[in-house]
Amino acid sequence: MARCEVCGNDYDMAFEVHAQGAVHVFDSFECAIHRMAPVCEHCGCRVVGHGAQADGRFFCCAHCARAAGVGADIRDRA
Repeated sequence: MARCEVCGNDYDMAFEVHAQGAVHVFDSFECAIHRMAPVCEHCGCRVVGHGAQADGRFFCCAHCARAAGVGADIRDRA
């Protein structure tokens, strides 16, 4: 069994995520998202999906990017 690095649960169905040269162990997608998903720099929610990137910053959507004053022409979908 492996121990989740977020909640500490020792779980027989834990899984590994390999990212940027590191190996992370989680017992659920919820814990993986909590540890690994970027945070929207405007509203603070976790970016689960494509989100938007402008000027090297992460946002959950084009609206938040524009509200933060970056990517005036950014759109969620063209």
